[in-house]
Amino acid sequence: MAHPAACLFDLDGLLLDTEPQHARAWREAAARFGRELSAAELMQLRGRRRHDCAEQVREWIAGASEHGGAVASGDPPSIEALLAVRQPIAEALLVHAEPMAGAPELVRRCAELAIPMALATSSSRAAVALKAAPHPWLELIKIRVHGDDPELRAGKPAPDVFLLAAARLGVPAGECWAFEDSLAGAQAADAAGCRVHVLPPPGETGTTYPPGSLHLRSLHEVADSF
Repeated sequence: MAHPAACLFDLDGLLLDTEPQHARAWREAAARFGRELSAAELMQLRGRRRHDCAEQVREWIAGASEHGGAVASGDPPSIEALLAVRQPIAEALLVHAEPMAGAPELVRRCAELAIPMALATSSSRAAVALKAAPHPWLELIKIRVHGDDPELRAGKPAPDVFLLAAARLGVPAGECWAFEDSLAGAQAADAAGCRVHVLPPPGETGTTYPPGSLHLRSLHEVADSF
């Protein structure tokens, strides 16, 4: 397997096993306002920026209110109110997230081979710092594009995060391998022209990822192939 010009990594659900914690935080926050989120709805939130997720959850809460559903406050919450409930829950959970299988090995192997790496994440800078603190191996990824990056015009599924990450590495996006777990992320990487590697969530079989995406069972597959 030829080496890529660079590797662009998502974080949540790809390098760190944070998605169950994110899902729990959104579920508990929405429930506080009288709306139970389904597994399918929670899957739609994967890979997207926090504010974009909050807007979506607020729409679901508003929809329940319009159709006679119970909303604790009587009206749909503001995005700020929703995040004020959600953030403390998420922060308490995310510091305990473990690495995804093969993630430390893959990052270290790229470093050994001097393959340029960048983080292309929807998480904010502060959120990444919180989640990454227990994992010093993530410090090997020096170039990072966060969800609140001032140069980022649009979040996933728009291609901007991958285009910006590739540009900061000085490598054409079409020569990069992008690693994702979510549909929104895979669509973003594909739209950027990257070679897309997908690590589907456990038990996920119904999602249609972009044509040509390479599906992985574990990041060990890539680490062991270099």
